[in-house]
Amino acid sequence: MKKTVTALALVLAGPAFAEGELNLYNWGNYTSPEMITKFEEETGIKVTITDYDSNDTALAKIKAGGHGFDIVVPSGTYVPIFIKEGLLMESKPNEMENFKNVDPQWVDVEFDPGRNYTVPWQWGTVGVTVNTKTYTGDINTAAVVFDPPEELKGKINVTPEMNDVMQMAIHYVGGEQCTADKEVLMKVRDVLTAAKPHWLSMDYGMIEKYAAGDVAAGTNWNGASMRARVQNADIAFGYPQEGFSVWMDNAAILADAKNVDEAKTFLNFMMDPENAAMLSTFARYANGIVGSEEFMAEDLKTAPEIVVPAELKGAAYIARTCPPEASKLYTAIWTELQK
Repeated sequence: MKKTVTALALVLAGPAFAEGELNLYNWGNYTSPEMITKFEEETGIKVTITDYDSNDTALAKIKAGGHGFDIVVPSGTYVPIFIKEGLLMESKPNEMENFKNVDPQWVDVEFDPGRNYTVPWQWGTVGVTVNTKTYTGDINTAAVVFDPPEELKGKINVTPEMNDVMQMAIHYVGGEQCTADKEVLMKVRDVLTAAKPHWLSMDYGMIEKYAAGDVAAGTNWNGASMRARVQNADIAFGYPQEGFSVWMDNAAILADAKNVDEAKTFLNFMMDPENAAMLSTFARYANGIVGSEEFMAEDLKTAPEIVVPAELKGAAYIARTCPPEASKLYTAIWTELQK
């Protein structure tokens, strides 16, 4: 019945509705083609996707203006920055029909209390990916990247996402999230500087390279690691015992979006359990929509990249937006590291 009503609505909407378009600005290789096809077929809205490789890249592009994007997908740590800069529309997703499906734990989030700007996209953890054929030691430690054993040197990739890497390094040296303690940050700088000569690259989109054995270890997100492991059984995901973050990426309409109605239609569409499950099945992350589990791939329910070992759950922390004074120090270290 639902599909019949949707189809009838499309017919009644006429050519103007069928000519709608939507420009999505999102992390690369992170959007389910199946979900987009379904959205286009049900609404007549044509979706164009442009990729980025980090929150900083997205923020800089959008601040520059003239981008033509309607929706962006920032991490929770960046949502307050986007809001403060006036870059997001207060689109009131919490008043949309499908908002009732959002998991209560993801409604009153620190970065967007009550969800006036954003809807959940995916959530997961930051850890390390290791090819266990190359390295057989303990993978539940950031030492894999920051003090690598001989067999991993020159075979490591570090994702170009500043906050993820910096917070992992801060916990590795014994600090706390968002610290501005200069003594701790000097240790972080020294650890990163000493480790960098042993890294092969600082790139995004490494799923295929892990699967092919082109890289043997690195910082990574759990879903990306699972996608590599599906292709190569030697790939494993480690949860750093020193501390690992839990994050959420979120879809939001840009303040200067041209296709606002289409964007709102998309946000509501995403909060449908079956559609959210398409995202998870593709990208291999949880999504924050109640009822989506019913439609998910079976292996997501038991995957080691999704189910955190009981003995390591205490090392998890929710990623949050750091104060400007701390972020300024992190940026200085990160800029120096990339030289």
